[in-house]
Amino acid sequence: MNLQQKYGKTAMVAGASEGIGAAFATYLAAEGCDLVLIARRLEPLHQLADKLTSRYHVEVTCISCDLASTSATQQIEKALQGKDINLLVYNAALSYIGSFIENSVEYHEKMAQVNMLTPLNMLHVFGEKMLVKKKGAVVLMASLAGFQGSGFLTMYAATKAYNRVLAESLWYEWKNSGVDIIACCAGATATPNFKNTLPEKTSFFAPRVQLPEEIPDECFKKLGKRPSYIIGRGNRIASFFMQKIMPRKMAITLMGNNTKKMYRL
Repeated sequence: MNLQQKYGKTAMVAGASEGIGAAFATYLAAEGCDLVLIARRLEPLHQLADKLTSRYHVEVTCISCDLASTSATQQIEKALQGKDINLLVYNAALSYIGSFIENSVEYHEKMAQVNMLTPLNMLHVFGEKMLVKKKGAVVLMASLAGFQGSGFLTMYAATKAYNRVLAESLWYEWKNSGVDIIACCAGATATPNFKNTLPEKTSFFAPRVQLPEEIPDECFKKLGKRPSYIIGRGNRIASFFMQKIMPRKMAITLMGNNTKKMYRL
């Protein structure tokens, strides 16, 4: 499937400066899509834009925006100056590893804004425009952490569960509208942020850590076919056992114990 031919010329990636977001941007540029890249820091966006324009000869627009702002969507709309968005990838997320109580309420609220409320607003604004044109696509990044309670990843897991259910629900609402949406559910991925947490391997049987570049190809192969999809065979096997075989209490306990061991909590 050629994404540009099916959905349109311009793709927007929120949270594009590195890791999974940069991998999505690179994949879309290789497909011939012009890009709108969004992140707080402009310098890494410009570095990525220079690389993509040189290699793929696409047009790249960089927008500096703090997605924790309650007016983030309005700021992005203003910066676009009427440019149509045909495909939206919302990858941006904040996380916190540790005790729920030891983190501040203010940071929990900031996580809720970045991980849930801003994508909600962007879906409403840009999704409506796609529905009017009867053409478009949305990818919401979710996580295996959001499939069950995940101690010491409490707020992150809860927000990722929200993203998955939001995407799955809209998949049903929009499935005959010409607009495709999918929750792309990733496991541990070797992004700069993940590496900076210095995680330890918890078990020989734990799914391998994936590379960011592996995620877009697998995700786009399922876009339009599935409401949500778990990236990586090892992650799908692990999820099957945790969701279908283990009692819920055991799955939650396993997830919490793994996080404690991984981060030496």
